[in-house]
Amino acid sequence: MERSTGRGGAGESLAAADEVTTTQAPPVGRRPSALAMAWVVVADYAYAAVWHTRALVARDVPKQYAHGDRSRPAVILIPGVYETWMFLKPVADRLNADGYRIRVARGLGYNRRPIRDTSARLARALGRLSANPAGSIVVAHSKGGLIGKDLLVTGRGHSGIRGVVAVCSPFAGSRLARYVLDPSLREFDPHDETIVALSGESGVNADIVSIYGVFDPHVPEGSVLHGATNVLLPVSGHFRILGRPELVDAVQLAVDGFSDADAAAAAANAR
Repeated sequence: MERSTGRGGAGESLAAADEVTTTQAPPVGRRPSALAMAWVVVADYAYAAVWHTRALVARDVPKQYAHGDRSRPAVILIPGVYETWMFLKPVADRLNADGYRIRVARGLGYNRRPIRDTSARLARALGRLSANPAGSIVVAHSKGGLIGKDLLVTGRGHSGIRGVVAVCSPFAGSRLARYVLDPSLREFDPHDETIVALSGESGVNADIVSIYGVFDPHVPEGSVLHGATNVLLPVSGHFRILGRPELVDAVQLAVDGFSDADAAAAAANAR
C-alpha cells in the first residue's frame, strides 16, 4: 500500500428522517494491459452481480452493528449509485469486529438522487439522532465519497463527522459520464456544477482519505484528491476492490487514524 502526504435489526440506522431510513505528489500506479483491463471489467460486473443478489436475500442490518465501543466514533456507511449498503459489508464486518458501531443509511434506494440532495437529507437524519460525543466517520464507496465530502462542507457543525474514508470516489468526475443518458450517472461529468463546486472546496480535503486501485474502469481519471491522504492499492476494479483484504485493511487503518487522532486531541484538552 502506498500513501501520499434500521429497520432490519437493532443496528443504528439513519432512519425516519425525510424518508431516509437513513500534499504532495499523488501516487501513480502502472496500468494493466488492455487484455487485463478487459478482464477487470468482466470480473467487476460479476462481483457487483453477486452483491446485488445478496442484497435481495439478506436486507436486514446485522444486530451486532449496534454494539461497540461508545468511546470511539460510529461508522456511517454510504454506498455508491445503484448500490445498497451491502456492497460495504466486508468493510463493515471488519470494523464492527474491531469495536466500531455501524450505522447504515437506509431508505436511499439505489442512491440515485442528486449528491447534494442526498447529503442534505443525511445531515438532517444525523441531526435527529442522539448525540455521539465521539462523533462519526463516513466510510463510503464511489458516489458516497462525494456525498461524504459535501457533508463535511455543509453539515459538519451539527453532524459530528470527523472524517471521510472514500473508496474509488470520482472527486474529479468521470469522463465516461458524458456518454450515458441516466441523470444519476451524468452527474459525474467533470464539468457538472456539483463536481466543479465540490472540487473547489479544498479546505476539507485534509479530513478525507481517498483509497483506490491502479485501474478503475468506471473512474479512469482516478480518485486522487489533492490535500487529502491518497492511498494507492496494488489491485484493480471499481466494485471487486471492496472485497479485497488489502482494501479492508486500508479502510481500517484510515478509520483508526481518525479515531486515534480524536482520542489524542480529547486527552490533550483534558490536561
